[in-house]
Amino acid sequence: MPRWLLELDLVDGPVPWIIWGIAAAGVVILFLRRPKPRRVVRTFIAVVVGALVGWFLVVWVDAADLFGVPMPDSVKWWTTGGFAAIGLAIVTLWDSRWWQKAVAIITVIAATLSMGLGINQAFALDRTLGDILGINTLDGIGSLAPPLKNQADPAQPLVDRWTPPADMPKTGRFGALKGALALRSSAGFHPRTGTLYLPPAALVKDPPALPVFVFMMGLPGYPNPHPIVDVLDKFAAKHDGLAPIVLIADQLGAENQNPGCVDSAAYGGVETYFNKDIPEWIRTHARVLQDPKYWTIGGYSNGGACAFIYGARHPDLWGNIATASGEPWAGFGDPKSVQKVYGGDQEAFDANKPEAILAEHPGAYAGHVAVFAAGELDHKYGPANRVSADIAEAAGFDTTYYLVPGATHTGPGLVGGLEKAFEVLYPHWGLAR
Repeated sequence: MPRWLLELDLVDGPVPWIIWGIAAAGVVILFLRRPKPRRVVRTFIAVVVGALVGWFLVVWVDAADLFGVPMPDSVKWWTTGGFAAIGLAIVTLWDSRWWQKAVAIITVIAATLSMGLGINQAFALDRTLGDILGINTLDGIGSLAPPLKNQADPAQPLVDRWTPPADMPKTGRFGALKGALALRSSAGFHPRTGTLYLPPAALVKDPPALPVFVFMMGLPGYPNPHPIVDVLDKFAAKHDGLAPIVLIADQLGAENQNPGCVDSAAYGGVETYFNKDIPEWIRTHARVLQDPKYWTIGGYSNGGACAFIYGARHPDLWGNIATASGEPWAGFGDPKSVQKVYGGDQEAFDANKPEAILAEHPGAYAGHVAVFAAGELDHKYGPANRVSADIAEAAGFDTTYYLVPGATHTGPGLVGGLEKAFEVLYPHWGLAR
């Protein structure tokens, strides 16, 4: 598939409006046929039946919990309208001229694409076709400012000693970790290409050492940088270009597989990758602050489960945890992972839950920050994150629990959770007062 097609903006660009316009024009043309009595009746029945099929399809998906999350309300309207248009187009194939049949076929295609675009925007997770397909089309990140030798973290917060130079870029830069900057596993895990975000403050001639934030997306998914980049560019603009250096890394290895956040014979050393390989890469390639106070592990949905596990098991490495609609443990949304990862060993599975891990490190979390956010309307992950916040607080974390107003387990829940996490962490990192 050509790269230009994979990089089409399906959210803010002209593509959605062009497709929606074609579908709308097709519907209007098909409705303007001569209103013969039988034709009117057939058209009415086709439109109503199509609309009902679209509506009840989403109702059934919700009732059967096929995707593990409730469908956004707008999905019902997109499917209702889309199937109604398809019904109109199909009935037009009878008793019509050749050009009307051609319009009907185009309308079916455009209505189907319109539904896909509308549903994608309702979930608000994927910006491009490449994002939807899990294909990273980004160029390499380019050069990085090297770490400072024998660096000690300054006692004074960065916000109190930072003056942005006049030529500092307005936004950050992000790109893939390729070539000499490729991030590899030392323990047999096969991650997909990670991405790195450098805030404006990291792009000046002599940049300061910055906090680091390692983030994981959900299942299915891939290291998609767009949601977190959009949020951090806004935070950086409000804080003189200051933001953490962010590494969006892959904890899955493939779009739909679940390694359970641990090293295993089935998937290789995913936990080693995140808690040995990635930290070593960061320390040898990026100019970051060294104290665990400035190191945060975070994730969305499945990635949130891994973040909680890693932050609990490695308090000497990760000073903070930030999850958005995170699973409370690995396998929460995929119980079959017990068999594949643990060979059916329920005790090993339970030992990898955060509550068990936290109990192994009494007193280790003083001064550590944990943010657990979920959508207000997410009736599965919202309560689960309340439980996660409670056990983290009991273990000693300085904990924040937040419900994103009006959000479910989709993009708005992710974005709102990230915004709350950065609101809490910026003063802790010394990037805001």
